[in-house]
Amino acid sequence: MPRPRKPANPFRYFHSSPEVIRLVVMMYVRFPLSLRNVEDLLFERGIDLCHETVRLWWNRFGPVFAADIRRQRVSRMRGLRHWRWHLDEMYVKLNGEMVYLWRAVDHEGEILESFITRKRDKSAALAFMKKALKRHGQPGHCQTCVAGALPRC
Repeated sequence: MPRPRKPANPFRYFHSSPEVIRLVVMMYVRFPLSLRNVEDLLFERGIDLCHETVRLWWNRFGPVFAADIRRQRVSRMRGLRHWRWHLDEMYVKLNGEMVYLWRAVDHEGEILESFITRKRDKSAALAFMKKALKRHGQPGHCQTCVAGALPRC
């Protein structure tokens, strides 16, 4: 039986430390700074980078850090009893075809899960609910719109 592989380190081909990369990306994302402003602030702290390096790191590591933050936030929210979800569906046009978009949004407005189906029926609603519950756990309270296909929580 093969041994499960560890996920590859995303910083493995970069010569800077992961702490510096995280600092650069978080400075650019968190504060309303331009790439050159981040470059100047880091130069004042003794880190000499080009603004293109900041852009490259933001494009490469921004989604990774956002996923980590989202995962940590959801794991903290699972322990709260007042964690509420709002479930809804809407009819949208996607690639020229009308489909149903199912969404689960928590009480802070963060989109937890989305699901696209061609039909609006019980099996589609249950598949969406199973996916959301498997990924995020049981909410304290679940509110639905007046859709008949969504089960009451």
